[in-house]
Amino acid sequence: METMKAGAILEVKEAKMVEIEKPVPGKGEVLIRIRACALCTFEQRAFSGVKQFPMPYLGGHEVAGEIAEVGEGVLAKWSVGKKVAVRTITRCGQCDFCHMGEDTMCTEIGKAGRQVKEMEGIGGLAEYFLVKPDMLFPLHEELPYEIGALAEPLACVIHSIDQAEIDLGDTVVVIGAGIMGLLHLQLALLKGARVLVVEVDEARRKMAMDLGASQTLDPMATDMVSFVKDFTDGSGAEVVICTPAISKLAEDSVQMVTKMGRVVLYGSFHPDTPLSLSPNQIHYSQIRLTGAVNPGSKDFLRATKMINAGIIDVGHYVDTTFPLAEIQEAYESAIKPGRFRVVVTMD
Repeated sequence: METMKAGAILEVKEAKMVEIEKPVPGKGEVLIRIRACALCTFEQRAFSGVKQFPMPYLGGHEVAGEIAEVGEGVLAKWSVGKKVAVRTITRCGQCDFCHMGEDTMCTEIGKAGRQVKEMEGIGGLAEYFLVKPDMLFPLHEELPYEIGALAEPLACVIHSIDQAEIDLGDTVVVIGAGIMGLLHLQLALLKGARVLVVEVDEARRKMAMDLGASQTLDPMATDMVSFVKDFTDGSGAEVVICTPAISKLAEDSVQMVTKMGRVVLYGSFHPDTPLSLSPNQIHYSQIRLTGAVNPGSKDFLRATKMINAGIIDVGHYVDTTFPLAEIQEAYESAIKPGRFRVVVTMD
């Protein structure tokens, strides 16, 4: 039995590099040599104990690597050595949502079983990752692996931007200027919108302005609903995208949108407290309130094409990198305030 190294969370706030069994590709499967894995908020919550997971836990879903082995029956385009980004969420291809092309809503998501035998988790924080070829998206050879790993968060935001249906000239309010908020800003600008970014952190507000925001706002100093109304001559924004995990901000988002406007609740909410909303306000204004979860295959394809072509720059979101052997230090760095992405490398 061959083994591989993996960066597992053993218990809350304790991670360690361990040895586990290396997977072997079967018919129709591809083995990826993972080279970079970014520590998303999902993994950070598992490490810090904000979300409860069975321990030990092997996270990791923002990944890039190269093809190491190819099983029988895989198309020749997926050759050994090819650099790829990986959509780690599997789809069944059989449910109604998959048939409609809405694979983010696949009824079998999360039901595929363990990626590795030894522990629960998505499994990208390991030297090797076993996939079906429909989970692979080509990356240019010259693209750094840590940049390719950010195809996943970009794909998530592309899915959200589609939900927002931004039109030329729209005013878009993005609440939160973490990596996801700033990616929303960049994509909304490409859609021809003017963008107002709401963020408490001064350095992140400055970064939003540097990336092209029309205006930024500190909600601790100014009432953001009133500010948005003034900013739009009293009408409200056509689109409000809420990225932080704070339920009250979802309520505020509805108050900032114009008639027939769209509100996208991008982030998951912790704690998941109920909202206080006026049904009549939504009814009479035809406001659309929706969510956005998981990147679909089409979203991943567009994300990798944009990164490969240099249409969007994600390099400034990589704060620092750590080798897999320093997985504890990597997690400790990732959960520090003000971080965008800490990337674990498996060179």
